[in-house]
Amino acid sequence: MVNINAEFVNPFLEAASAVFKSVLNVDLRRGKLVIKESPIPSMDVAIIIGITGGVTGEVVYSMGFNMVEKVCQALVPNLSKEQIYSEYKDIIGELANMITGNALNLFASTGKKIDITTPTVVEGKDFTITMIKQTTLGINLYSPMGQLEMNIALK
Repeated sequence: MVNINAEFVNPFLEAASAVFKSVLNVDLRRGKLVIKESPIPSMDVAIIIGITGGVTGEVVYSMGFNMVEKVCQALVPNLSKEQIYSEYKDIIGELANMITGNALNLFASTGKKIDITTPTVVEGKDFTITMIKQTTLGINLYSPMGQLEMNIALK
């Protein structure tokens, strides 16, 4: 049986729910959890964040481009499709920063000190990412804007 510590996962889930509620005014509904061999994303756009300190590994958020467009329109109203396409990496990266920053605060409240790398946003169907091969908890979160996949590989 694979052991993934809930205290490493729950801050990211709580943070994602809080950010989506406060910033986008939508609720996230938790789907089923799956155990994966690595945090490689399965959707069009992925945000990769490295975690160091008391906990190490990677957290990868991913979503389809339809959801990316809806998030961008909610965060920066009146953007044209062309503007969304040229700006979405910054906008989605900022959303990931908000989620991860909230998670850092939740970790700090438990006495765990962790640091994060700057989010890297990648997109497309044909990209390849070399990531650590580490037991990963995959969680699908659902909202009216679409599905957010969160892959957490921490130890």
